[in-house]
Amino acid sequence: MDDTQMFDGPKALGGRKTDPPVGDPTEVGTKGLVGSDRVLAVLKELARHPDGVGLEEVTRVIASPKPTVHRALQSLCRAGLADQDARGRYLLGDEFLRMAFAHHEARPDHVRVRSVLESLAERFGETAHYALLDGHEVVYRAKVDPPTGAVRLTSTVGGRNPAHTTGVGKLLLAHELRTLHEVETWIGDGALERRTPRTNCTAAELYAEFGAIRERGYALDDQENEPGVNCLALPVYATSATSPSGAVSVSALTYRTPLSTLIDAYDEIRSLLGPLGAPLQ
Repeated sequence: MDDTQMFDGPKALGGRKTDPPVGDPTEVGTKGLVGSDRVLAVLKELARHPDGVGLEEVTRVIASPKPTVHRALQSLCRAGLADQDARGRYLLGDEFLRMAFAHHEARPDHVRVRSVLESLAERFGETAHYALLDGHEVVYRAKVDPPTGAVRLTSTVGGRNPAHTTGVGKLLLAHELRTLHEVETWIGDGALERRTPRTNCTAAELYAEFGAIRERGYALDDQENEPGVNCLALPVYATSATSPSGAVSVSALTYRTPLSTLIDAYDEIRSLLGPLGAPLQ
């Protein structure tokens, strides 16, 4: 488990139609984009090319006439949201990056996942956590209890648990420790605490489990931290586009939500995470 202890359309002037509402081009397709939709689609395409992209390729992906895509790019350049390098290729502008980084610094990662935790707690009627890895322990940065239910977990924000006994800890360790030697080095000379008879404590056991976690995309805690409590954990890419910065878990009482129920709901849990649950491709 991932806890400390268990119980306790109008028309515009001149007869011209207004642009449709701004949407997500990835959902509705890029063909037929107009106005601000096209500009946003161009901006999103630039974000996929850190080394820059040419006008021809943007035009092909956006599926709009070259002159209109060029105008969209020029508008973004004038606003500082796009730029053009010496090769004539377009990329995100310094002003866009400045705003993004300033916003990122002012918005803690646990705030970004709060709505996800609320959705998970309501959906399963169990506790949802967001945790970070700190050496041999995990630290809980956010927690949402279920809206109903007399029996709840007594974990606290700022509380800690051994990483190898929890779903969130094993998930994050699996992305950091990829060889048996790395696992052995992480364990060191001391013995890992065996919280329950189900806890994996040897390097060989953890190495095998970490490989399985990476392959399936989620980690499990089958009453390994505390009897009567299990969990399923998924990675969160809140501060990095390539490696998990933390993990989200649904921690459940076994008599109320068996582990098999959480496993069967993996796709649903993953969809609730949205873009935070996947690395940048």
